[in-house]
Amino acid sequence: MLHELSWRWIVLMAVGPLPVGVLASWPVWRRRETVLGNIAGTVVILGTAFALIFRESTALDVAQRNCFDAGFAVCTPTPTAFARYAIYASIGMAQVVALFLISLNFERRIRERDY
Repeated sequence: MLHELSWRWIVLMAVGPLPVGVLASWPVWRRRETVLGNIAGTVVILGTAFALIFRESTALDVAQRNCFDAGFAVCTPTPTAFARYAIYASIGMAQVVALFLISLNFERRIRERDY
């Protein structure tokens, strides 16, 4: 665990939150509350990112304790904990940008439909 990334969780972060965020935002967007819809989707996406960061932190803590209990003097993860957290945060922020772009497209279609 200390020297490998959690690819299963990274793939979950890359695939899961955006569609769920769009589903959470869609009913609010349809009521023409674009900002509130964006907030709803952002909460889903960033909430997932924070949850996975906390999960990664706990897993690293357990792995480091096991390493110390095994008698090793130096037990540092590779890549660093910050780099691991940054992966989840970067994916989350990219998905928030994608959500906002989807929102703009949805809003444009509603505006054109009204004319």
